[in-house]
Amino acid sequence: MSRVIPGICMAAGWFLLLLYGPFALFWGVTLLGAVLALHEFFRMTLGMRWGWRQAVTIGCCLGPVLTSFWGHGDAVLAGMMFSLLALAALALHGYGSMDDSLRYAGYAGFSCIYISGCMAHMVLLRAHPQGSFWLIMLVAIVAGSDTGAYYAGRAFGKRKLFPLLSPKKTVAGGVGGMVAGVVAAEGINLLFPHPVNPGTLLLVALVLVVVGIAGDLTESMIKRSVDCKDSGAILFGHGGLLDRLDSLLLTAPVLYYLLRFGVV
Repeated sequence: MSRVIPGICMAAGWFLLLLYGPFALFWGVTLLGAVLALHEFFRMTLGMRWGWRQAVTIGCCLGPVLTSFWGHGDAVLAGMMFSLLALAALALHGYGSMDDSLRYAGYAGFSCIYISGCMAHMVLLRAHPQGSFWLIMLVAIVAGSDTGAYYAGRAFGKRKLFPLLSPKKTVAGGVGGMVAGVVAAEGINLLFPHPVNPGTLLLVALVLVVVGIAGDLTESMIKRSVDCKDSGAILFGHGGLLDRLDSLLLTAPVLYYLLRFGVV
């Protein structure tokens, strides 16, 4: 129950935000989420606590999310370049006083792309004419995949999918996640006035499920590399914000570019 109630509250808040919240509010919530996710990342990887260096580092990493307010990919790219230049300046400033400036620059640069860049694409999706629909679709696919993988893995899972990173994930769970992700996508598709071609959506859902699994494994790799069980504890029984965003971080850009280049 400690996990169910927070999970229901988060899902309800997300849907209300997408259906009734203005674009500016969604951008503001995403910006706040990026700050918290970056804090969790730097606490795990660099052991950084709240202080001037962490605050400035997080601020420099926020360029892509800040510029996503204009709803254009070019603005996000410009924000990314600003962030990388600012992080390079910070690394140079700390050279000699930090234990390893290159390690700092590497983690900071990675987080700028992995967290800020990917979360900026959520805002770009929201700016799409049917952005709310696609973000609901994306969350339904990811949540459906996670649920299907869990139950299929428990019932039929024997062969491990990636035992070094995630011992509980199985091949059967992956297949179950694909089936459940597609079913969730097609179900959501029926609820909207301008549905997508079911055949096209099936292929898109399969791609997003696979990318979502890769996103989950990527965060597992980060946590295992730094010997950390959860990225944080802000979401009560659900761990940290990064633990909830892991699949969305990589799937949001993929969906955005599928829409941007007319694949969907």
